[in-house]
Amino acid sequence: MPNQPLLYLSRAQVEATGVTMAEIIDAVEAGFREHGEGRVEMPPKPGVHPRPDSFLHAMPAWIPALHSVGIKWVSGYPENQARGEPYIMGLLILNDEETGRPLAVMDCTWITAQRTGAATAVAAKYLARPESETVGILGCGVQGRSNLEALAVLFALRRVRAYDTAPGVAERFAVETGERLGLEVTPVNSPREAVVDADLVVTAGPILHQPHASIKAGWLPEGAFASLVDYDTYWERAALAEVDKFCTDDVPQLEHYRSLGYFQDLPPIYATVGELVAGKKPGRETHRERTMTCNLGLALDDMATAPLVYRRAVEKGLGTWLEL
Repeated sequence: MPNQPLLYLSRAQVEATGVTMAEIIDAVEAGFREHGEGRVEMPPKPGVHPRPDSFLHAMPAWIPALHSVGIKWVSGYPENQARGEPYIMGLLILNDEETGRPLAVMDCTWITAQRTGAATAVAAKYLARPESETVGILGCGVQGRSNLEALAVLFALRRVRAYDTAPGVAERFAVETGERLGLEVTPVNSPREAVVDADLVVTAGPILHQPHASIKAGWLPEGAFASLVDYDTYWERAALAEVDKFCTDDVPQLEHYRSLGYFQDLPPIYATVGELVAGKKPGRETHRERTMTCNLGLALDDMATAPLVYRRAVEKGLGTWLEL
């Protein structure tokens, strides 16, 4: 039998598919529902760490309900920003569920950004106050942008407070995202200014083994929701202890990272996002609860998104067909 071709999609071609954030949020929520029901096969991601605070991770997953199976090989190098390179880079392989044949190889940079924002939005759907309108973004890079974009899909946002440690980054973020999303985005000079009046908080800086713990106890308002995209890097122990419901996307993954030296001072885990979506545990129950999710970034997010990109690319005639 002749070899079947696979589709290669560059970063620009992945973006050109036009898959929307709303579509990705719906797909990721479906993936989390399957995860909450125990129907996703997804081992904790193994990795290697060639440089301080860097990583290369292998992320396989199978989501039977979405007929999606594959793996992402992704790197994260904090020092890349100074080199003019993306912090996150990698490739994703999507396989045929019935035969295991590789269907596509695609750049994962855009997918990683979009699905991470989508995962925050899904968690916020169950943990944040529906009337939330003010957002604090700490870390105004790719993830800060995608998380804000995703939250704007589900919430009637009005105001954003943007903070970044690098000079000028928050100011550029304010101009670009304010115009694109039609929001009032104000750059601020300290983490406290981004947090104290926020309904929704996203910390999205580089992931560090040793948290700098810039967010202090008493800053996160009652009734607020926070998403820790950069693990616990921004949060001091006492600030985390104030949270009423601390959630994560996957407990085995979190415990794996704890064994590597991360997450030494977390509060007890209330639920996974999958349990919330599947109705196994209630999300927000009172107006005053402080809620939080630490989404580690799961292969299921990627495997929920990749079929959307693949199908749209085929429909639009994007990419290059290669022989195996």
